[in-house]
Amino acid sequence: MSVKIDVKLFAMLRERAGSGSVEVELADGATVGDLLGELAELIGAMPVRAAVNREYSQTTRALSAGDEVALIPPVSGGSDVHAAISDGPLSIDRLTRMVVRDGAGAVVTFQGITREVERLDYEAYAEMAEQRIGEILTDIHERHQLEAIAAEHRVGSVPLGEASVVVAAASAHRAEAFAAAREAIDRIKAEAPIWKRELEGGEGRWVEGTTPARS
Repeated sequence: MSVKIDVKLFAMLRERAGSGSVEVELADGATVGDLLGELAELIGAMPVRAAVNREYSQTTRALSAGDEVALIPPVSGGSDVHAAISDGPLSIDRLTRMVVRDGAGAVVTFQGITREVERLDYEAYAEMAEQRIGEILTDIHERHQLEAIAAEHRVGSVPLGEASVVVAAASAHRAEAFAAAREAIDRIKAEAPIWKRELEGGEGRWVEGTTPARS
């Protein structure tokens, strides 16, 4: 028996394949590793991760009919998606320059700025936060058919009036760029493991948030 798996492709892989997905026929009980082997010519030397049902998966994971499978190329520092955690001041101008493309008729930017208190202190599980932001942006880039999207989040102390998070989204038309920028900041706040503490007059309190939804 065999199983047919529809594999979603993004960014560089999508361009190589000339399609947003490919169908792969595998033997019953085949694993993620078997799938990668079947797509070795397409993948080449590119370091990719396989996601099964929207979770990164090991090569030993068995695949079943109906699984949602995607191949994820590098998400941080790529040509059209950029995600980063920074311990220094953020620059919206630099981020804007990163997403400008010949096909971009609109670039929408967002800055989250410290207000009303002396400063905000941000703590993050930096490696996971950067990865999760990259995943969010990759998803948004594909669904909104963007030219490019970038986001950076600051950690450490962010004084009054300075930015703690910046987002820039570029698309052919303004509607997609506005929607993408708003979705990006909403999802980053809800899904990235980043915590905020308000400081005023030597007193501090952690700002209540939400528990991330299960994958």
